[in-house]
Amino acid sequence: MSAITFEGVGFVYPDGTRALRDVSFSVEPGQRVAIVGQNGSGKSTLVRQLNGLLRPTEGRVLIDDREVGRRHVAELARSVGLAFQNPDRQIFAARVRKEVEFGPRNLGLRGADLQRVVNEALVLVGLAADAETNPYDLGFSRRKLLALASILAMETPIVVLDEPTTGQDARGVDRVESIVRHLAGLGRTVIGISHDLRFVAETFERVVVMRGGGVILDGPPATVFVEANWPLLASTHLVPPFAARFAARLGISGAVTDDSVVAALAARSSG
Repeated sequence: MSAITFEGVGFVYPDGTRALRDVSFSVEPGQRVAIVGQNGSGKSTLVRQLNGLLRPTEGRVLIDDREVGRRHVAELARSVGLAFQNPDRQIFAARVRKEVEFGPRNLGLRGADLQRVVNEALVLVGLAADAETNPYDLGFSRRKLLALASILAMETPIVVLDEPTTGQDARGVDRVESIVRHLAGLGRTVIGISHDLRFVAETFERVVVMRGGGVILDGPPATVFVEANWPLLASTHLVPPFAARFAARLGISGAVTDDSVVAALAARSSG
């Protein structure tokens, strides 16, 4: 059983703009998958098919082998949590804790169970000390983390993160990376949209590259970011991670992260 399956998915907006064309791929349960591409390539339109905010105009989207198009948004909320690129499109409560409580409360959690998931989420994103703070007293980067906490607390088996590192400093990026790995360790499927290809290479085990509403590359970072694929990446205005470019100059094959380049250099020097 696949966590997510896209079968020949196309989507055309009411004004006639085609955003997706014949997208087909599956995501296995517990997999970490990044979706990358230039603005307008169809990334956000694609992930919004997962929680019912948009419905395919062609093809099918399935979650756990059940077609999304036949399910209500409220039902899908139990399976898919989506953190928007702009946290201010999600945040509305007067206190951080109330914001994080909203989703799991709507899913029926109460009492100790509710407090457990809220506290765990706040600790994960580093906002436990801000539980009684007004969200709009937080800076943008911390509001991003608050929006993420709201999704984490719902404990959905699928988590979708739209540009989760936007506005984050190095420490914040490291925190998001650790959260993604934590979720995968719990068996939750993580889909991430990101323009930060270093973060993508370091954090995700699979990369789907989109251009013009379709998929042009799909594979592990060490395959997608190899030099032979650079022209395709350039066609969607993507620059490979610095580690991949540095490794290519040194003639190191398959190294696309800082750690893998260091390991390759260490092996070369010891050999």
